[in-house]
Amino acid sequence: MSIRRLLRVIWRCLLLVILVILIAGGWFAFRFFSDNSYQRDTESLQGADLAVQEKADSSVTNIALFGVDADHDGTRRADCIMVLSLDRADGEVKVTSLMRDSKVQIDGHGTGKLNHAYSYGGPALAIRTINQNFDLNIEHYAQVDFSQMANLIGALGGVVIDVKEKELRELNKFIGEYCRAAKVPNCPVEKAGVQTLNGIQAMSYGRIRKGGIGDDWGRVERQAVVLEAMFQRVQGMSLQELADLAPKMLKYVTSDLSILEITRLAAGLLRHGMPKIDHGRVPADGTWDYGGKSQQYIVFDLEKASAHLNDYIYKDVPLSGS
Repeated sequence: MSIRRLLRVIWRCLLLVILVILIAGGWFAFRFFSDNSYQRDTESLQGADLAVQEKADSSVTNIALFGVDADHDGTRRADCIMVLSLDRADGEVKVTSLMRDSKVQIDGHGTGKLNHAYSYGGPALAIRTINQNFDLNIEHYAQVDFSQMANLIGALGGVVIDVKEKELRELNKFIGEYCRAAKVPNCPVEKAGVQTLNGIQAMSYGRIRKGGIGDDWGRVERQAVVLEAMFQRVQGMSLQELADLAPKMLKYVTSDLSILEITRLAAGLLRHGMPKIDHGRVPADGTWDYGGKSQQYIVFDLEKASAHLNDYIYKDVPLSGS
């Protein structure tokens, strides 16, 4: 079994990394980025046609979030794709998960899975594909490499999860191999119930999608459980505690956003206190089916999904499947 499969996990940790940086904004943001090295990407989007769609509400900034992994041949693919919508007018944060197997049109490559756009043309083509298929105006991105997810969870001191008896076997299936790859002692989860999972254990929990306990959809739900547990860790932290946490995470982040842009976004959100965070998913439950010769695609009405997504971002209309 490839290491890649072991690393395709807990993609929503990406959201936590970005939000920790934003929530702990203001003058802290300048200190984070001046004292600590983050991977600023000034080239990938330079001069690129991102097919940005015009929107009237300038108070909302949409950012593409990618959790990336590498195939055995080194090809990088975005196994996590989300849209982070920051509303400075009311201090709200909306997160929309876009299912990676969604059937879309990719410029220069015809029909393909949404996550293939990143491997074909990096963040620029991935953003262009999202904008064209979902009628959005994304101009920025942030990404985290999946190979570092255990470290990100570990930086929080682990997460408290209620592990079900039926989940134990699949949860422990690859922990040994991942521990060997990370050169740490084996750490299987010994029993079901409420407990604190370390980084490797939480990764394994979040990647479960076989064993009769839910495919990709079941995995999304477990990832939501992990994300919520991580937010519980962060929510009670003071700005100083967030300031101490953010540098541990920054080295795992790549973004085209500048220090000034991040500081402005943070200041806009923090005017209203701790941001309210909401989550949705596209396609929503009951609106999709599997398609393609090998049933490899998630197929749905893109026009309707785009309208629903825009209503969610700009008009606060709930998305089912959140």
